[in-house]
Amino acid sequence: MNKWIVGITVMLPTLIEIMDTSVVNVSLDHIRGSLSAGIDEATWSITAYLVSNAIIIPMTGWLSRFFGRKRYLIFSISLFTGSSLLCGSAWSLQSLILFRIFQGIGGGGLQPLSQAILLETFPPHQHGIAMALFGVGIMFGPILGPLLGGWITDNWSWHWIFFINIPIGILSLIMTMFFIEDPSYV
Repeated sequence: MNKWIVGITVMLPTLIEIMDTSVVNVSLDHIRGSLSAGIDEATWSITAYLVSNAIIIPMTGWLSRFFGRKRYLIFSISLFTGSSLLCGSAWSLQSLILFRIFQGIGGGGLQPLSQAILLETFPPHQHGIAMALFGVGIMFGPILGPLLGGWITDNWSWHWIFFINIPIGILSLIMTMFFIEDPSYV
């Protein structure tokens, strides 16, 4: 199995997950206006995502051992992608907040799983390269999020900041099914 393909496979969902922490910030006024919400109410769509994400991150190791790392990664990508579709289709602020909670739960496991898979795939003498690859995704997400979110919101609508995750999520799901393997000890 090619370690570079595995690296790309685990970086795609991590990149979109990290982008989603900042992409909503620039679209918040449009979301607020579209869903007739106040600024305090609309920020719950950001807070809900971050809190649910933060709750899942420390549980990822246990969940991946219990369900199997590949199976948990597939579940996380599927939940994140499906929730992105639901977020883009949200009809009220309450539905958006609920779907953002699900999106955060799905996205919370992606970073730790990606890092573990990268460190296991690359030999010890190439762990620096693996973490540099991981760092590229971690650094580009917060940079691309506001730029992409602003451009998409201005040219299409705020719904598309979530819909843009769907093709990348589907590609990540397919690549995960073909290129990620559980280690023998899991």
